[in-house]
Amino acid sequence: MDAEAFPRLIQALLQPDAYPHAAPAPLRHLETHSAHVLLAGDFAYKLKKPVNLGFLDFSTLERRRRYCEEEVRLNRRLAPELYLGVVPITGTPDRPRVGGTGAVLEYAVQMHRFAQEGLLDRCALPPELVERIAARIAAFHAQIPHADPAGPFGTPAAVLAPMLENLTQVRALIGAGEATEQLDRLTRWTLERWRVLTPVIEQRLAQGRVRECHGDLHRGNIAQVDGEPLFFDALEFNPDLRWIDTASELAFLIMDLDGAGESVLARRLLNQYLALGGDYGALAVLDLYLVYRAMVRAKVLAIRAGQADLPAGQAAAQRAQCRRYLDLATAYTRRRRPRLLLVCGLSGSGKSVLACDLREALPAIHLRSDVERKRLFGLDAQARSGIGCGTGIYFAQATEWTYQRLHELASAILASGYDVLVDATFLTRARRTVFRDLARRQGAGFAVLALLAPMAVLRARVASRLAAGLDASDASVAVLEQQAGACERLSWSERRTGLTINSTRQPPLEQILGRIAALTGVPIGE
Repeated sequence: MDAEAFPRLIQALLQPDAYPHAAPAPLRHLETHSAHVLLAGDFAYKLKKPVNLGFLDFSTLERRRRYCEEEVRLNRRLAPELYLGVVPITGTPDRPRVGGTGAVLEYAVQMHRFAQEGLLDRCALPPELVERIAARIAAFHAQIPHADPAGPFGTPAAVLAPMLENLTQVRALIGAGEATEQLDRLTRWTLERWRVLTPVIEQRLAQGRVRECHGDLHRGNIAQVDGEPLFFDALEFNPDLRWIDTASELAFLIMDLDGAGESVLARRLLNQYLALGGDYGALAVLDLYLVYRAMVRAKVLAIRAGQADLPAGQAAAQRAQCRRYLDLATAYTRRRRPRLLLVCGLSGSGKSVLACDLREALPAIHLRSDVERKRLFGLDAQARSGIGCGTGIYFAQATEWTYQRLHELASAILASGYDVLVDATFLTRARRTVFRDLARRQGAGFAVLALLAPMAVLRARVASRLAAGLDASDASVAVLEQQAGACERLSWSERRTGLTINSTRQPPLEQILGRIAALTGVPIGE
């Protein structure tokens, strides 16, 4: 179909008699830079625009058919109940028939329709839904096939190419002006960061971290249906942009939340994903992919702003949004001095509760000894493996391995520029000293948050938690009693970087954050 006839077809598809099923008028029509979506009764139909934008090519009918089929295949991995198949559109541009017979004008992906109000870029996002989204992404990434390290996907060159293409296209689309210098800086940063991270990119490919991902995972492609997240509209048109590092996939949704002013939810998403999957190595490359994803958004906005069918006022708004994402990309390039915080105390003292609050107020990664100990033994966080000291996975050497693993992870996370919250009992001064020395070597701020509570309160908390069976901790009241006998309080020298907190009368979070800033020498806003 030629470019002149295509708009007529779209207008004709707004008529209910074009469909073989009930399609009450008026039909709704949604448009993006690359597609038209028609909401007709209980169904939605997505047609690809006959365009070639460089990074996607829908310029022939055969290409549009093939990519419709690919879209169905890919999206049935995450939303099999939503994607029904590919249907032909026949007839004439002025009197089309969806699912008809005869010569084919176009192809459309047919989907079950869901309420557009459920799209996450149109509604409030509950924190608990963010955790379910993180769990769904982590499970999806664990199941999908990984790329052949000898193949074309996920190599350093394959990673860099779309990043530079985005920068070039945005420069061409928005023209010369005040953004030129900003784009120059982003280009230099991208090239240098890519050069430094090339060995890491190669290592992650060899480790199987490059997989056939969704590829376009942001709030606009996630809906809340019956209280659960539904992922749709996976990227079908370019395998190079879909066979990617899972860190790049995660970065898109984190960037999208940051761009919407939801940085607290972005931090929750990141921590939950890492705790479930254990891929803390993703943090080493995350800043590179965050900049890349912000530039993807800037490019899409710039493309849409330049399309002739967009009214002038909307085009201006799209250009303003493009500049906003350039600013977000620039913000991701700034380095900061990280902090290493130990959140310690006996079982039941409230370590994990406080750590969960802090990790959303700071750009912090939460490492929990209960979770990492079980991961070392290939166990799920909720698995039960003995509740006494010296039994199950709680023998002395296992405890030593756990602290070594926490130390190894904390070192790598600090090197990636993130704060680290290490949530463990840290009963002895010797264990705390090892982490203090790590902070000194890495030039990070350091503080110990020691939580206390009366033993009667701790016993009640531990017994209740163990009975509920919903927490990663296996500690029993007997274990608590043993911990109390071995616990070494903060020494005088430790108190210079320490804060003791009674969790039965815990001060406001803002007050705790102020003390952390003073103890670490790193302002909270940095």
